[in-house]
Amino acid sequence: MVNFNKTIFLKISIAAVFLLGILGVIASRFPTKPYKGQAEISVETIEPVKSDSVEADTLLRDSLEQFGKTFLDVPYVYGGTSSKGFDCSGFVYYVYQEFGIKVPRTSAQFADFGKEVPIETVKKGDILVFLSPTRNAIGHIGIVTDPKGMESEFIHASSSKEMKVMISSLKQPSYTRRFIKAVRVI
Repeated sequence: MVNFNKTIFLKISIAAVFLLGILGVIASRFPTKPYKGQAEISVETIEPVKSDSVEADTLLRDSLEQFGKTFLDVPYVYGGTSSKGFDCSGFVYYVYQEFGIKVPRTSAQFADFGKEVPIETVKKGDILVFLSPTRNAIGHIGIVTDPKGMESEFIHASSSKEMKVMISSLKQPSYTRRFIKAVRVI
């Protein structure tokens, strides 16, 4: 079950970081009058705040991970898209939807979705795409929680013997041999 207060806190935190970034950019466009003895600063010497977008990106990625982890051990349910049960794409869809990010509903639709990134540059919140264990087509996806190239960990709704939302490692042979690509949607 989702902790309602945690979800609200994450959303408020993300909104606050974005708001601070916007205010920082606005403030940099309108310099204040100097205090007594302070040199006047021209608009040309003021640089926009760049770290806010990096901080906002990091906060969003961390929030996606934390929100996803609130569903650990939720059962795998074919076609499931709720906290009562998920399939792999239903889980990714549900987590990203919570943050207003539109992603496909089925794993097969990730064939041409998002920006493919080298696995060595994968970040938390990126999506890993895998072949189905039973056929030569895209059939599984998960969200990166600990980026370490081909040893990255990811959270996903597993239809294997565990039949639940869990964290796995890309270095596990069953995932290494089925790995297709990493996709960035943030």
